[in-house]
Amino acid sequence: MASDVEKLFSQFRAPGVWREIRELFQPRERECLQVEVTSCCMGKCVYCPHTTRADVWKSRHMKPETFAALWPAMLGTARVHLQGWGEPFLNPYFMDFVSLARKAGCAVSTTTCGLRMDEDLAERVVSSGMDIVAFSLTGTDEQSNGARAGVPFSRVEKAVRMLQKARREKNAVHLEIHLAYLMLASNVEAVRALPELMEDWGVHAAVISTMDYIPSPDMAKEAFAPHERDKIEAARVVLEEVGAKVRASGRDFYASLPAPTPAPCCRERAHRTMYVDADGQISPCVYLNVPLDAPQPDRAVFGNVLEENPERIWARPDYAAFREAVQTERPPSSCASCAKRFEAPCAQ
Repeated sequence: MASDVEKLFSQFRAPGVWREIRELFQPRERECLQVEVTSCCMGKCVYCPHTTRADVWKSRHMKPETFAALWPAMLGTARVHLQGWGEPFLNPYFMDFVSLARKAGCAVSTTTCGLRMDEDLAERVVSSGMDIVAFSLTGTDEQSNGARAGVPFSRVEKAVRMLQKARREKNAVHLEIHLAYLMLASNVEAVRALPELMEDWGVHAAVISTMDYIPSPDMAKEAFAPHERDKIEAARVVLEEVGAKVRASGRDFYASLPAPTPAPCCRERAHRTMYVDADGQISPCVYLNVPLDAPQPDRAVFGNVLEENPERIWARPDYAAFREAVQTERPPSSCASCAKRFEAPCAQ
């Protein structure tokens, strides 16, 4: 007997062959629909507002009805990334969400801490058609990964190996395993062990980022401010050396560091992406809608998918104007000092 969720999602029909042909010449308007399927998390990472603002944090799962309301938006989007401010696999309907997004013709990816991974979930992920699963790290061993409190490095390794085993047994060449690596300023040297780690774990790519969101004043020292040029250049040397080794092994490596001045664009590409939180509220990006039960001066929400078709929200004049402004030298005030505007690729 079909479950209530299966019945709910069965009303949607996949795009026909003529639409698929049309999209070969006219790609979908949005590059990515980022969906916060949950804001719940078992980790206690020292750099995350889930930990530093625990007293006002809103923990909740996205409901199937909310995800179903995103169907029109999915039809106009190339990729659905199922992750926001929590651990995605905690949502009991995660695999149902993957199935519906795939039915809409979207590529589907996620970023996970790895704690929920087991053999059954690994097999379901491989069979789902997802093409990227990224695992979060801040180090390359137990000690250097210590900032991810509650998420032992050994458990992440076990999760990656489980997914690799399922992937290889099913010859699932469509699925890539990535590392979403947060480089803290006090822990730059740990990055040097990435080439060997990626080789050992069979990881396809690593994306190295720095702290874009400062959850508390005492964490600012772990970020790379644009004016801290000596600090940035020292990190650049390490990233360029590591990047060369990783690419020489046939794997991908992406890294960025702040430039002295901001670029007239949004590195999160907010003009081509949409962020939807667990309650169905649409924002330009994850940084402008943190799930806090507290005032947020820079919070930007343009509508809720439970109240209005997401395509109509996307087309609203105020939202369109926001997206246009982020690609100029005069961005919205909420974006003017965003770290993403200073971000510049390195180690390419």
